Amino acid sequence: MDSIPPSLIRLASPIGRLELTAGPSGILSLSIETDGHLPLEQTPEKPSPVLRRAQRQLTEYFSGTRTAFDLPVALDDGTAFQRSVWQQLSRLPFGSVVSYGALGQSIGRPGSGRAIGGAVGANPVPIIVGCHRVLATNGRITGYSAGEGIATKAWLLDHEGIGHK
Repeated sequence: MDSIPPSLIRLASPIGRLELTAGPSGILSLSIETDGHLPLEQTPEKPSPVLRRAQRQLTEYFSGTRTAFDLPVALDDGTAFQRSVWQQLSRLPFGSVVSYGALGQSIGRPGSGRAIGGAVGANPVPIIVGCHRVLATNGRITGYSAGEGIATKAWLLDHEGIGHK
């Protein structure tokens, strides 16, 4: 974990306010407002250059002019298994989808759908690391741990033109 206190920035989005933190190695977290609250809402903003860049790129994403993020993301705090899932998610392009089973296969862990789901749900940087692009094999949304849950995931999928049930 970074020893310097993280930088912090907030921005409005169509799915609620977003709160991002960053340390020296990159973006540490992205939180989506849940029930009108953000995890660090009492902490004053402390923008950094990388967070200003993230703010600009997220604004472009939501306006429909950006389909890929070019940001340093620090995915260091999870287990080795979680990090392998997050690395696969970071390679999943805008508008594409993968099933939990196929994601497990891609990291050499076939049949570990439940564990894959847990790692996807623990992603500290949603949207930038596209965990919303993971669906059940039949195209159903089975859950989403950020923002307002399934409604937030459905909005993101619709925004990227990804069909779902």
